[in-house]
Amino acid sequence: MHHLSPEVDQSAFDRKIQDIGIVHFGLGAFTRAHQAIFTDCAMAAGDAGWMITGVSLRSTNVAEQLNPQDGLYLIAEQSGEGTRYRLSRAIREVLATSENTVQIIDVLTAPAVKIVSFTVTEKGYCRAPDGSLDLALADQSSFYPLLAKGFRARRNAGHSGLTLLSCDNLAENGRILGKLVSEYLAARAPDLLIWYQTYCTSPSTMVDRIVPATTDADRDCAETMTGLRDEALVMCEPFTQWVIEDDFASGRPHWENSGVQMVRDVSSYETAKLRMLNGAHSLLAYCGLNASHQFVHQAIADPCIRELVRRLMNVEAAPTINAEDGQDLRTYADTLIHRFENPKLNHQLSQIAADGSQKIPQRWLETLSLNGLSERSSPAILTAIAAWLKYVRDKLDIIDDPLAAQLSEICEINEPEKLVLAIFGPSGLLASDWTPTDDDIRFVVARLVEMQ
Repeated sequence: MHHLSPEVDQSAFDRKIQDIGIVHFGLGAFTRAHQAIFTDCAMAAGDAGWMITGVSLRSTNVAEQLNPQDGLYLIAEQSGEGTRYRLSRAIREVLATSENTVQIIDVLTAPAVKIVSFTVTEKGYCRAPDGSLDLALADQSSFYPLLAKGFRARRNAGHSGLTLLSCDNLAENGRILGKLVSEYLAARAPDLLIWYQTYCTSPSTMVDRIVPATTDADRDCAETMTGLRDEALVMCEPFTQWVIEDDFASGRPHWENSGVQMVRDVSSYETAKLRMLNGAHSLLAYCGLNASHQFVHQAIADPCIRELVRRLMNVEAAPTINAEDGQDLRTYADTLIHRFENPKLNHQLSQIAADGSQKIPQRWLETLSLNGLSERSSPAILTAIAAWLKYVRDKLDIIDDPLAAQLSEICEINEPEKLVLAIFGPSGLLASDWTPTDDDIRFVVARLVEMQ
């Protein structure tokens, strides 16, 4: 990193004397563009002992990219005004569960570690359809067995409890994580359950930053601009937001000095993000792909899709959200539209479309249920559901979804009305508080026919 262009921003703190204070499961591009940056800023402002050890549960790719670079990597913030490069210095190392299990337990046990954070995506929590823990999945390649071993070592050594900080797009993510960890311990390590519930916390959070997949063209451009070939380069938008319930077991960085919102209750913020931003993102993905668009900025420029997005956010999602004082949802929607329009991000719709069965319950179905109770119609979301069904049917051979096998079987149903019920009905694959009415089913089927 000695040959970086002077135009690259970087913080100034001595990495060598900093202890590891955070272990992060799922060190993907989002975390490197979000939590790691806020932590970098905190240490640059004088906080000590918050370096990050990343844990990769499946692939060794991130470890292979970052470890030869001592955890250093570039972030490229892209907007219509240009690209700003920054060197991130908060990550010490990346450990892969396939190669470093003993080392992972050791770092979880270290007394300086105070926080274990997560971006493992919705499916990484190993939930059964009813929301409980799927123990068979949890026993495989999940974080639960590692946590239990770390808890036991910490308890036996007399070390402090840990804050488990979920940063995934789940409503009440902290409550869900705490419940699932308790279920795992009750089944697999019952002697640890009281210790965990007494000394550990799991605050909820809301995270927001658009982080598209990095391409070789992005790496080539960064090399030209900075003088460095960085295989771990992360692309992102300038906007970033992090709202955290201030409930930590044993210390935290002063993230609030860098713009993090520490609050008593994050629910209205996370609900707005899930139903407005994420809900609109999924609509853009499936409707956009159906219209042969590739990127978010192309889809939002399509007048028909843009109208659907605005309706989803302002007319269908916003009325279901109990906004906090000062939380202006219409301004939030306008900000989201502006972010979607960013022509430099090249945020691929196919990236957003992955794992649809895990995303749309929180992003669409809760809004549909609440609107149904208030007798409000939701044509934008119903149109998006039709687009998702078409996407699933068209991409059966290559669909990236943990329920791909079940969806493939259901899509053999030739009658579209029965297809909708097989997925969304009371006994359907994605059964929820929303039960489609006859009018809903007719609307979805009509849109599906139009899209063929």
